[in-house]
Amino acid sequence: MVALKMNWIKEIIPSFSHLFFPHTCAGCGSDLVGEGQLLCLECINNLPLTNFELHANNPAEKIFWGRAEISSATCQYYFTKNSILQNILHQFKYKGKKHIGLYFGKIMGEALNKSDRFNTVNAIVPLPLFITREKSRGYNQAGILAEGISSVMNIPVLQNAIVRAISTSTQTQKNRIERWQNIRGKFELKDKESLHDKHVLLVDDVMTTGATLDACANELLQAEGIKISIATLAYAII
Repeated sequence: MVALKMNWIKEIIPSFSHLFFPHTCAGCGSDLVGEGQLLCLECINNLPLTNFELHANNPAEKIFWGRAEISSATCQYYFTKNSILQNILHQFKYKGKKHIGLYFGKIMGEALNKSDRFNTVNAIVPLPLFITREKSRGYNQAGILAEGISSVMNIPVLQNAIVRAISTSTQTQKNRIERWQNIRGKFELKDKESLHDKHVLLVDDVMTTGATLDACANELLQAEGIKISIATLAYAII
């Protein structure tokens, strides 16, 4: 009898908890999500996968042709304005919801593990933010994604190998040439030795023109024997 009562209590408490503190989907706001789930099934199914990790010479890699020596590049999803993914990224970057980045970092890690094009990666470097911007935000979103990837791929994250030494204005409203001019020369390699002979996965949240990733990759390439691949959560269609 006692066991039956305990089971009843275990079943009813989550129901009351959901009633007064509803767990909602990070994508659409629906409460049709299971306990511990970030997204409802509809949002999961509507996220537009690129499958870039499976294909050489994909659009993400072509961005860097003639600009930086990149081994492989991939983006998990296509990004468009006013989409579910834009809403999710906004919450992650500006609303302090780090768990969203860890969730999607793990998804990225699982996708990378299924591709033989990234199987020699042995270090992860998140694209750095300038120190004051990271402090105001509370974290570097690329670093959170990198942690999620690391937890799946069992590869270390090198947080301080490279820094953004000079503050830059936002890239959001700039064209391709302005983005490159804004970011050129703004990164500084701090620990070349930790990168020697490494295949580094450079991680960021969104790839648009690739200017920031390009500038960071070219600074990393100063390390002896380094190979660089790139992974971002989103690929912006512009």
